[in-house]
Amino acid sequence: MDTERILVTYATRTGSTRGVAEAIGAALAEDGMVVDAMPMQDVDDLTPYTAIVAGSAIQSKRWLPEALAFVRTHQGALSQRPFAAFLVCMTLAMRGSEAYRDAVSGFLSPVHALVRPVSEGLFTGALDIARIPSWTERLMFQISVWSGVWSEGDHRDWDAIRAWARDLRPRLTRATQARANTP
Repeated sequence: MDTERILVTYATRTGSTRGVAEAIGAALAEDGMVVDAMPMQDVDDLTPYTAIVAGSAIQSKRWLPEALAFVRTHQGALSQRPFAAFLVCMTLAMRGSEAYRDAVSGFLSPVHALVRPVSEGLFTGALDIARIPSWTERLMFQISVWSGVWSEGDHRDWDAIRAWARDLRPRLTRATQARANTP
C-alpha cells in the first residue's frame, strides 16, 4: 500500500460515539492521513486499511455487544495492523470521575484479551435521556440526574478527543514501521 489509510469505526446507541469517531477521523485527516469513519456494521473488509481505530459506547460496564463481536470477527487482521481503541462512557461525567478512571479503563479488558491496542482513549459522552432506547435505562438515568450523579447534556471534551487523535498518528506510523521491519 502506497498511502496509509485508516479506518475509524464505532458502535453507538444514541449517536454520541459516532460524534467522537468523526472527530477522531477529522483530526487524523488534518494530519494528511486518508481516513474512513463508519459504523462497525458497515465494515466487511479490513484489507484496505493500514491501521484501525475502533470505539464503542459503554453499556453495563462493557463495550456494546456488536463492538466486541467486531473485534472477535476481525481479531486476526487487527493483530496484524496498528490498532487503537476508545470508549465513550457517562461514568466519566460523574463528580469525582478521576476516581473512576481506572475502573472505566478496565471496561476494555475484553478487547485486551483479543488484541492489544497501541493507544486507548477514554471519553465522556452526551446524555440525552429521550434518546435512550430502553424505558428501564431511561428511568435509571433520570433518577441519577435527579439525585445529582450527573447532568443531562453533552459532556464530550472535544479538545481531549482531538488531542488523543493527533497523538495517534505517530503511534500508528511507528507501529506500522515496526511491523514492516519485523522478519
